[in-house]
Amino acid sequence: MTAPHDTPLTARPIDAPTLRRLRARDDAGAPPRPVRDEEGGAPLRCCLRRSRPGELIALVSYAPLRRWAADTGADPGAYDEQGPVFIHAGDCAGPEAGTGLAFLTSHRVLRRYSANGRILGGRLVTPGAGGTGEDGDTGFAPALTEAFADPEVALVQVRAVEYGCFLYEVRRA
Repeated sequence: MTAPHDTPLTARPIDAPTLRRLRARDDAGAPPRPVRDEEGGAPLRCCLRRSRPGELIALVSYAPLRRWAADTGADPGAYDEQGPVFIHAGDCAGPEAGTGLAFLTSHRVLRRYSANGRILGGRLVTPGAGGTGEDGDTGFAPALTEAFADPEVALVQVRAVEYGCFLYEVRRA
């Protein structure tokens, strides 16, 4: 997917160094509690896919804006929040080649942030008429293109509407 002026956009899972830290102690200071996911279907933020039945996963507390701010020098202040995310309990190969936008089969909020870590706004997005929720879905691509048309936007967080959970961030590549 590209933003205006053909700038590629990249969906970013939680990176490997952060995952190693979260598997030892999450952002709330708690050790992870791995569980065998008997049913499958949990949205894994490490590889941007749903868990498969029988996989060992962990629900951990994660502060996505805090991690981004540490890398960029931003100060998100009160916008620094943490919440629950599912990850593999052990090492993960990350997203499969060609993985684009993920978890788009239901309503999502695209929350825009400035380079200093402040919220610039958000947009509710609904899967397109085809209902596939895949990368070609007509509702998400235009919303992301619109978000990144604003030069003030440094990153966009894709979040679940049902629980408000962080799913992943999208940045210019």
